Amino acid sequence: MFVGLTGTLASGIDRVAGYLVNELGFRLLTLNDDTPDRSVDLNLFRSFETITELYSFATSHWSENFVIIKDLTSSDLEKFLKRPFFLLVSVDAPIICRYERYRKSQVDKTLTLEQFISKSEGLKYGNDCRLLQNIEKAHLKLINNSRNQESLYKQLAALDFKDTERLRPAWDSYFMSLANLAALRSNCMKRRVGCVIVRENRVIATGYNGTPRKFRNCNEGGCPRCNHGDSSGVGLSTCLCLHAEENALLEAGRDRIGSSATVYCNTCPCLTCSIKIVQTGIHEVVYSQSYSMDTLSSKVFRQSGVIIRQFIPAKSGIVIID
Repeated sequence: MFVGLTGTLASGIDRVAGYLVNELGFRLLTLNDDTPDRSVDLNLFRSFETITELYSFATSHWSENFVIIKDLTSSDLEKFLKRPFFLLVSVDAPIICRYERYRKSQVDKTLTLEQFISKSEGLKYGNDCRLLQNIEKAHLKLINNSRNQESLYKQLAALDFKDTERLRPAWDSYFMSLANLAALRSNCMKRRVGCVIVRENRVIATGYNGTPRKFRNCNEGGCPRCNHGDSSGVGLSTCLCLHAEENALLEAGRDRIGSSATVYCNTCPCLTCSIKIVQTGIHEVVYSQSYSMDTLSSKVFRQSGVIIRQFIPAKSGIVIID
């Protein structure tokens, strides 16, 4: 794994790098022209004349663990992002927190907050907004509110940086992502639900919830029940929307589903869909979000011998470290 660290001034990038190097055994790479101003001593493993040389080295040693602290140019970053072993991590923190850290690390304690903000924003939006763009593209965005190294290291350990699913998602992550993608096509006013039916790790059908073909879309007034303010589960008998699971089951048909298929759904199936899932011979149900009928649905599945489990993904996106 090759971790690229980027982030705002005094956000604690060096301490995150220190955790990777000192606790997880990552080795620090850099360029010869780098002039780092670091608050944490880090043992340098190797330095390179150009980013191309570093890029080639990281590629040929893809099975080893390295880290670099650098705001890469857009073109250089795109090269690394194409590699299946690269993980971009950004570090940020509230401005007051960063200001206090910066003053503690400097000999000159007279720097005003206004001066620090000017310096910080200059780095963030300078060089054609390079730092800002790098932060936006980060796979993992850390908001470092930690007050000491012990707290930071403890919470970083919980993230399990070496989890290979961050680089290549396992089947559960992959198919649940497809279910979430299908949900974006939903036109139901109540909630967006997506479903994928899989057999032997191959997608055989997808579905999302909404009104039937040739009906006006739900979000255009096609289903009076969903356009009303009733709470979840109320008035389902008058609903004109097909559920995501129903659409997927209709698309696949019982013959294609067979006896070993798995349903991935971003929301736990309702009771009605649970019965239909059982009837079509589905072997396993994997869901992400809970629904108001989870207990009843689970009872149906257990009674019918259908495996049901909740998918909990590894932390990604924005992670707040207190």
